[in-house]
Amino acid sequence: MSNRLGRVATVEDHDPSPSTSLLAQSSKGATYLILLQVGSRALTFIVNQILLRFLSPELLGISTQLELYSISVLFFARESLRVTLQRQEDTLPVDDTKGNQDRSQPKSQGNLAQEVVNLSYLAIALGVPLAALFAALYIRNADSLVLGTPSIRSSLYLYCLAAVLELFSEPCFAVVQQQMLYGVRASAETVATFTRCLLTCGTVLWASNANIAAGALPFAVGQMGYAIMLNSVYLSRLDIFNARKPYSLLIKPIAPSSPALIYGRFSVPRLNLAFTIYAQSIFKHLLTTGDSFLIAAFTSLESQGAYALAANYGGLVARMVFQPIEEISRSLFGRLLHQPASSADDARVRLETVGKQHVDQAATYLQSLLRFYLLMCTIAVAIGPPFSPLLLRIVAGSRWSNSEAPSVLAAYCYYIPLLAVNGILEAFVSAVATPEELRVQSAWMLAFSAAFVGTGFLSLNVWDQGARGLVVANAVNMLCRIAWSWQFVQGYLRRRGADLDFAAILPSMGTLMYASVTAWYLMRVELVFGAPLWQLGQGGAAAAMCGLIT
Repeated sequence: MSNRLGRVATVEDHDPSPSTSLLAQSSKGATYLILLQVGSRALTFIVNQILLRFLSPELLGISTQLELYSISVLFFARESLRVTLQRQEDTLPVDDTKGNQDRSQPKSQGNLAQEVVNLSYLAIALGVPLAALFAALYIRNADSLVLGTPSIRSSLYLYCLAAVLELFSEPCFAVVQQQMLYGVRASAETVATFTRCLLTCGTVLWASNANIAAGALPFAVGQMGYAIMLNSVYLSRLDIFNARKPYSLLIKPIAPSSPALIYGRFSVPRLNLAFTIYAQSIFKHLLTTGDSFLIAAFTSLESQGAYALAANYGGLVARMVFQPIEEISRSLFGRLLHQPASSADDARVRLETVGKQHVDQAATYLQSLLRFYLLMCTIAVAIGPPFSPLLLRIVAGSRWSNSEAPSVLAAYCYYIPLLAVNGILEAFVSAVATPEELRVQSAWMLAFSAAFVGTGFLSLNVWDQGARGLVVANAVNMLCRIAWSWQFVQGYLRRRGADLDFAAILPSMGTLMYASVTAWYLMRVELVFGAPLWQLGQGGAAAAMCGLIT
């Protein structure tokens, strides 16, 4: 791994090309977003420990359903546009009827920013009807126990309004991503997350002291505060009243006129790509949140709460580390492997020189990152399952440690490596795939959806595995997606003279042996709260040995 990282460093030290600054900015951006995730998750973790003392598993299950509603609205309204806007289009066809000799010309930074701002308003246009539709469907299909929860309708309406308000921050988000202003994004989301935690916790404590049954209302109040503060910080940091800025946060025409622009404002190529990705996003969302749908349909609210708690803790590393890196990597791949051209000669030269260099950099970066992921996941698989019951007993109390949550969390530790590898591979695919290739991927997603639903149904209804069965279904889903993405990435790189070395990605045999021995030893140590300190010390020493050797 060190040799490959050294190759990247060598390129950066001696090559003054734009890719050098891209790697540096991406590294800085990843640092910002990881710190943001760590800080926000730590704050959320502290607040959750307070809330768990006041919440029942049933109420936590209802709050999970409302969160799923919000995630669904935001995902279907903005996800395809976000992925589309991360692709670079540095040239724009111009209207040659006005005497232009070249049929394309470079876009200015102002035009690039204005283009992404204009398109981001489509997320708002989609989000408003989606929020109303999903809210109506939720009320119509909710069971009597959910509808009997205090303030359930008020909570849902607040979640609906909060989702729409959050979508109004998309123009600001688009500019921040396009100009790689990751510090602005980090500050906005940090303040918004702090506000959400403060309002949620404060409302719960107030309701408890006043002996008021608030139901899920504290979560809705916190979500509303998040949306308001997110918009406030973005607008203040982007200096929207500065008239000298080359772009506006409102929809404005893009000069010069071009047949590739609808009404002079919306890019036709980007819209076509967005429609393709939007169709694919339906399958991705069903696969990503399908566990929530399945467990809501086939299990009790108590099981839903236990699974929600275990999944939140189990996915903590994925959300804090993997998700920010995937987001930055998708942007980096899109910029490195984009090949704009204003003439045929420029395109030919770039493919022969700069293009090959960028492909090599992307391949080296991807291979190093995959190896780093697998090393981290080896540690998680070795020490995670044995420590799961002890962890939940400490952080959530005995009520939760006696539920399904410990066994689900232990199973989730084996699922984390698949989640990590799939995330970075699909980031590469979404950054470079053509609309036709994305449609092929969507067709395969349909087959993967069937495999996921089938496995989940068997696990829940036939094999009676409870919440653990959903982890198995998710693992089957991820394995299918990894297999497809791997063959796509290898095919893309090999056509351009590069390759991923599978053997170099895997941890060494020694690392795997030590991890196996550590896992075997920890399984035989009785890790329960109140166990002798020397016994816990033995487990900790074994875990530390595994980490140092890895």
